[in-house]
Order: sequence, then C-alpha cells, then structure tokens
Amino acid sequence: MTGGGAKPIATEDGSKPTGKRRLVGLHIVATPIGNLRDITLRAIDTLSEVDVIACEDTRVTAKLLSAHDIRTPMTAYHEHNAARVLPGMIKRLQNGETMALVSDAGTPLISDPGYRLVRAARDAEIPVTSEPGPSATLTALVLSGLPSDRFLFAGFLPNKSAGRKRALAEFVNIDATLVFLESTRRLPASLSDMAAVLGAREAAVAREMTKLHEELRRGTLTELADHYRTAGPPKGEAVVVVGPPEPDAAAINAVELDEMIIKALKTMSVRDAASTVAAASGQARRAIYARALEISAGG
Repeated sequence: MTGGGAKPIATEDGSKPTGKRRLVGLHIVATPIGNLRDITLRAIDTLSEVDVIACEDTRVTAKLLSAHDIRTPMTAYHEHNAARVLPGMIKRLQNGETMALVSDAGTPLISDPGYRLVRAARDAEIPVTSEPGPSATLTALVLSGLPSDRFLFAGFLPNKSAGRKRALAEFVNIDATLVFLESTRRLPASLSDMAAVLGAREAAVAREMTKLHEELRRGTLTELADHYRTAGPPKGEAVVVVGPPEPDAAAINAVELDEMIIKALKTMSVRDAASTVAAASGQARRAIYARALEISAGG
C-alpha cells in the first residue's frame, strides 16, 4: 500500500535511512542565542546522537543539554586550549567517533576558534557538515531596519581607542552595512569612536536578542554614543549595526577637514591621524599628513 506521507531523508553519509540517522564526522551545530527553544529539531537529534560535543564552556552547554534532556558527553574546546586539544580531537574523528561543535550561543566559527577544527578535519579528509540555526549577527541585521542587501561582518574591534580608530578607518569607504560585536562595557566609547571615524551614519544597537528584555535602539552613531554615555553601559552582549556611507559623504571642505584632523590629533599620533582622516574623507593621505604636521606644530 502506497501512503501519501513525506519521503525519508537520506543520511549524512548517503546511506538509506534505517529509522535512525547514521552520523559521520564533524557536525557544526548552531545553538540558541538566548531563548533555549530556538533550536532546530535536527540539532537536538544530532546533539543526542553524536559521541561527543565540543563546546566553549561546558557549564553553558550543560544548561542547553539539560533543557532538552540530552546526555551526550562534552569536551572543552576554546581559544585558550585549541592548540593543545585539537590533535586529540582529530584523532578521535579519524578513529570513527562522531562529534558536534557548538559555541556558547549562535553559530560556531563566528568569532571563535572553530574554523581551526573545521580546517584540520577537512585536511584529514573527515566529513564535515553544518546544521544551521540561530545567529546573533543576522538577527541584529534584520532587526535593525538598515540595508541588508550587502553587509560586512567585522567582528570585535580593538579594546583601546587608538587601535579601534585605526581599524574603523579600514571600513570608511566600504559601501555596505557594517556589523560589529561589542562588549557592553565598551559600548559608549566604541560608539563615540565610530561616530568620529565613520561620521553621522544611521545605526542600531541590538541587545539581549530573543530574551525577555530584548532591546533595539536606533539613531545616529553620535546619538547612540550620547545615550549610552548618559545611561551607562547596559548588561549583556551587544551587536552594533552601522548603515552604509551616504553617496556624497566624501565631499568635505577645508574647514571640515581641519576639524577632523584636530579631533583625531587629540587621541592619535600625526601618522595615525593622517591615515584615519584620509580614509574618512577620501582625500590623499600625503596631503592630510602634511596638514596634520602643520596643525600639530601650531600652524
């Protein structure tokens, strides 16, 4: 008798289904960024069936596993132990064990050392597959209301202002929405540096996404910097989404150029100020450097 139900799905290794998936290799599994119910059915199956789960913090992942009654053993894999434990993880995979890689929240490999494991597995010809799901980067982008047809994920900026401004200068002329991860305690200073280098762009700060106190605050970079400077750093982790530059953003006069140089010289060397202002204004660095020397000398 032929039924009208869905056809069975092939397993990861291409074999015919036998009622339970036959897993192989390494599985990159996305996990919730806040709400523990934001996990796919396939992710639950995989986390339940693999031999071991590699995670950033076993305490964090343990909460997720407990919520879904998953009892798979865990092993720690993070920035501080990656070099030491990676060879052993590859050996386990070569011996036929199956492994899931998860981060504390969201999709692995986004600002974490997971890419090293994936690359090593690929080099060892171990099967690797991804089981997609939540992503803080994409969630913030779609909530921001800013152009999403072209965007650049820039990760975390340097901790100190001078380094942060140098890094931001690289993004000034990129015609795309920019997405940054940021510690909330650095949010006021970081937004202020973004305003100084990127200009008065529209932006959004997404915080506590998918959680009870989810917050999305929109405004110009200057307005957002002023808000968090007055209100103080919020709790949780933040994603900052910055709109692309206006078409005529590079058109600036000599007075505005001097103002930019003077502002940059307050926190940067002549060389760094010249690089930052040149990137922000679209003007030649050599001319900016010469003018910065004049200003710094009192000219």
